[in-house]
Amino acid sequence: MPAKSLFRLPLLSAAVLLAACSSPASRIDDQKSAYESYPAEVQQKLAAGQIGIGYTQEQALIALGQPRRRFNRTTATGSEEVWSYSARTGPSFGFGLGGGSGNVGGGIGLSTYGNNADEKMRVVFVDDRVTAIEEIVK
Repeated sequence: MPAKSLFRLPLLSAAVLLAACSSPASRIDDQKSAYESYPAEVQQKLAAGQIGIGYTQEQALIALGQPRRRFNRTTATGSEEVWSYSARTGPSFGFGLGGGSGNVGGGIGLSTYGNNADEKMRVVFVDDRVTAIEEIVK
């Protein structure tokens, strides 16, 4: 990798980090017309980063942001979509550097990762509506 590209790596990492950081206020600004169409009590919960049973996926995205993971669950009663949220507010990064000699090359890698150890909440949806909220008990 050319030296010039190595200097772009920190800039790329910073851009990804900033894009991943958002708050209910910034998400409300992005979805202003939808937010303003909700009743006052729903607006208050969304602004506080909270949701309730019956809320839509759009409302969950405004309050909580993008989930870290999405699962499809099939039960005897049908299909559910489960969103998992992390206790961390930003992405996790891994960085690797490898070397080589002769015909074997080296490289640099950057990736995002996560695990269930930092999971704080799961939100279950059926037909675009929250039917269950699971939170970690401390």
